[in-house]
Amino acid sequence: MSVKTKYQAVLNLGEELKIKGGDVTEESGILKIKGQAATQYEKNLLWDKIKELGGENPSDIKADITVADESVYHRHTVKSGESLSKIAKKYYGDPMKYKKIFEANTNILKNPDMIHPDQVLVIPN
Repeated sequence: MSVKTKYQAVLNLGEELKIKGGDVTEESGILKIKGQAATQYEKNLLWDKIKELGGENPSDIKADITVADESVYHRHTVKSGESLSKIAKKYYGDPMKYKKIFEANTNILKNPDMIHPDQVLVIPN
């Protein structure tokens, strides 16, 4: 199996996340990828996928992924049925961190229990 085939799921995820300036080359059995993720969260998703396929310290891939917007962890578009605690669990693994998200979005939120589909929320670092 070629190294590119091994990491195809990483490349697919990069396309799905719309990684900018993506460049993929294979040299001497090492896959080299570079590009720019929109946020740190998206960069983390790519690294998680790399580790899932190649282990904690893969030696057959080199990834140079930069982040376009380092001022936030992510920007989340609210979907129907979501709550700040569900969103906090997704990004931080802790639903009680909903207050952190609320505080970062007081410009558009007046009540942590009132969010609406299609609102774009800042998920702070």
